[in-house]
Amino acid sequence: MFKSFFLSRQWWPWSLLGTALILLATWYRVQLDVQINEWFGTFYDVVQKALSRPGSITLPEFFGQLSTFGRIAMVFVLVAVVLEFFTKHYIFRWRQAMNAWYMAHWEQLRQIEGAAQRVQEDTMRFARIMESLGVEFMRSLMTLAAFLPILWTLSAKVTELPWLGPVPQSLVWVAIAFALAGTVLMAVVGIKLPGLEFQNQRVEAAYRKELVYGEDDPGRAQPATVRQLFADVRTNYFRLFFHYLYFDVAKWSYIQFGVLVPYIALAPTVVAGAITLGVMQQIVRAFGRVESSFQFLVLSWSTIELVSVYKRLRAFEQQIRNAPPPARGVAGTAA
Repeated sequence: MFKSFFLSRQWWPWSLLGTALILLATWYRVQLDVQINEWFGTFYDVVQKALSRPGSITLPEFFGQLSTFGRIAMVFVLVAVVLEFFTKHYIFRWRQAMNAWYMAHWEQLRQIEGAAQRVQEDTMRFARIMESLGVEFMRSLMTLAAFLPILWTLSAKVTELPWLGPVPQSLVWVAIAFALAGTVLMAVVGIKLPGLEFQNQRVEAAYRKELVYGEDDPGRAQPATVRQLFADVRTNYFRLFFHYLYFDVAKWSYIQFGVLVPYIALAPTVVAGAITLGVMQQIVRAFGRVESSFQFLVLSWSTIELVSVYKRLRAFEQQIRNAPPPARGVAGTAA
C-alpha cells in the first residue's frame, strides 16, 4: 500500500514532489484562513462602531472592508480548487502504483480468494478514503500550528472562566479538554464499528462471489444459497445500523454542544465588557479552528471504513509474501 508509491523511484516525482507541493499549498491556504480571521476582527469592530455611533463610518469604508474580504476569498477559492484538482491526480497515481505492484504478483495472487476484488475495489476505496482522510489530517495539523498561537495570544484578553475564575491561556486549555473528551467519547461509543465494517465487507464479498460463479455455473447461486448469503448481508447491515444509531446520537450531540463552548467560556468576559465584538469574533473563530483540529478523529469518524480496507489489503499482502513463487517470472510495470 505504501512502499509501491513512496519507495519506488518510478513514482518519486509524484510521491515526493507531489507531497511537498500539497504541503506548501495547504499551508498557504491555512495562512489565507488566518488573514480571514484577522479580517473578522477588523470588520466586526467597524460594525460595532457604526451601530453604536451612527455616522461614524462612511459607506465607502464599509464596502472597503467587504472588498478586502473579497480579495482574500478569491485567492482562497483559487488555491482550494487547484489543490483539490491536484490531490485527486496525486491519489490516483498512488492507486496506480498499488495496482501495478499487485499485478506484478498476479501469478501468485490469482489463486487467492477475492484477489480480483481487492486489486480493483479495495485499492479504489483505499485511494478515495486517503484523499479525504489523509489531506484532512494534514490540514488539521497545519491549522493547529497556525491558529494555536493566535488563540494563545487572544486568551490573554479573557478575564476568567465560568466557575473556575482566572486561568492563564484559558481558551487553549478549554479547546484541548473539550476535544480530548470528544475523542475519548467517540472512541468508546464507536469501538464496535471498525470490526462491523470489516465483517460487512466479508459478507458482501461472499454474496458477490457466489453471484459471479452463478454466471458461468448453473449449479451455483441457487435460490437457497443466495437467500442465506443475502440474509448474512442483511443481518450485518442491521447490526451496523443499530450501532451507528447511538454513535450518531453521541456524535451530533457533542458537535452541537461544541457551538456553545466558546461562548460559555467567554461569558464573564463579555458580561464585563472587556472585549469588543471584533475581538470576540476572532476568538470564537480561532477557537473553532483549534478545537476542530484537535477533534480530527471525532469529525472524521465516518471514514472509519479505512481501517477495514487497510486490514483487507494488509492480509492480502501477507498472502503474497507467504505464497510460493510462480513457475515462471512475471514482469509488472505501472501503466
